[in-house]
Amino acid sequence: MALKMHSAVQIVGACMLWTSVSSIRYLPNWNSLDTRPIPSWYDDVKIGMYIHWGVFSVPSTYYGEWFWYEWQTSKYKECVQFMNKNYKPDFTYADFAPQLTAEFFDPNQWADLFKAAGVGYTAFVAKHHEGFCNWPSKYSFNWNSMDVGPKRDLLGDLAAAIRARTNIRFGIYHSLFEWYNPLYLEDKMNNYTTQKFVESKVMPEMYEVVNKYKPEYIFSDGDWEADDTYWNSTEFIAWLYNDSPVKDTVVTNDRWGNNSRCIHGGVYACDDKMNPGHLIKRKWENAMTIDKQWAGFRRNAPLSDYLTIEELLAILAETVSCGGNILINIGITHDGLIVPIFEERLRQMGAWLDVNGESIYATRPWSNQNDTLTSGVWYTSKKQGSGLSVYAIIQNWPTGQTLTLGAPVTTSNTVVSLLGYPNTFRWLPASPVGGIVIQMPYIPVSRMPCQWAWVFKFQNLAN
Repeated sequence: MALKMHSAVQIVGACMLWTSVSSIRYLPNWNSLDTRPIPSWYDDVKIGMYIHWGVFSVPSTYYGEWFWYEWQTSKYKECVQFMNKNYKPDFTYADFAPQLTAEFFDPNQWADLFKAAGVGYTAFVAKHHEGFCNWPSKYSFNWNSMDVGPKRDLLGDLAAAIRARTNIRFGIYHSLFEWYNPLYLEDKMNNYTTQKFVESKVMPEMYEVVNKYKPEYIFSDGDWEADDTYWNSTEFIAWLYNDSPVKDTVVTNDRWGNNSRCIHGGVYACDDKMNPGHLIKRKWENAMTIDKQWAGFRRNAPLSDYLTIEELLAILAETVSCGGNILINIGITHDGLIVPIFEERLRQMGAWLDVNGESIYATRPWSNQNDTLTSGVWYTSKKQGSGLSVYAIIQNWPTGQTLTLGAPVTTSNTVVSLLGYPNTFRWLPASPVGGIVIQMPYIPVSRMPCQWAWVFKFQNLAN
């Protein structure tokens, strides 16, 4: 068990959050590590930026970031046919690496775009399952971004730009396993009774990346073929929480072994695109993609494979309403560009947050997540002064002269407003026991506060 905690902790929205820095020391076991509250910054910022970039960005076609695996296993004929048609027979995956040129990579531009989008933290792919490190790791000879391809420290350059130009918390994604690393395959053949890969590769590079770049968010992945004892996960996390340079602010997830997902660790990421649709006991994260199919950039993706802004905002509203954070992924081209479709979605989201961010940032789940009468409505709440403000995020603007919601219970002092609109709204109780009928005035298009997903604010409700 953990030692006595000396800092105050509060329970908010079904998850534990820091209220001050703790002097606790955690032991390298789940009983102790699971007691660590999640630093409160994470629950306040709500939105993260997930960035997939690697050697897979060169073929940038079928199966995205999983291209190498799908090609080698021949599970899907598209990859094999693509290689047979376009590359010589002896071409290897490693031959793609010099083509990861990154000549258009401008970390300052990225940082400015992420700031404009309204995100609060990043998860930049430091290393995916292909094993290629986007920093000059001492433990990845000739398979990192300094030795081959870009010939620069991609991770370090982005970290520096974000910290210099924004208040965004810099974080990383890191895969524990590597598909074709011979040391890993040897451990796997030995039924994980040996740990050559962990001891000589994974753990040294993880300590290296934390000490050098000080990420405040670590999205661990690639854990599913072995349990946490093989990965030495609890030892690393105990160091991370106790002695690392980010010990007081770092947030982790739950992907530390095939026995830890949705059970142990920090934030529950469970599976990709996690979206339970209701409150759960632990803080959780929806790691999702604007490209509906894959995280890595795909040159051949049709427009229909990308989320519309309406779809993106609907996922954002549902996720935050149910107590989660949303981690929004974009894929990067081999030459370091964020393509216009991703930039457009991020800027559209930022414009929406400029008007409606009050309903997202630093909010907590309300007594109801979605409405009891009207579909496409999700609620959030926030303490303001001595009262509680409740926000109803509606996906469809009412076609008639009224909007009826079942969840709010009004009082004689209830005030209804629309974020970004100057006037309050008239209303009537929907019934003696609850609900509200909002009188909808005519609002010219030129005076509408935003184009999508409008937010009604309620003050002085009974619930």
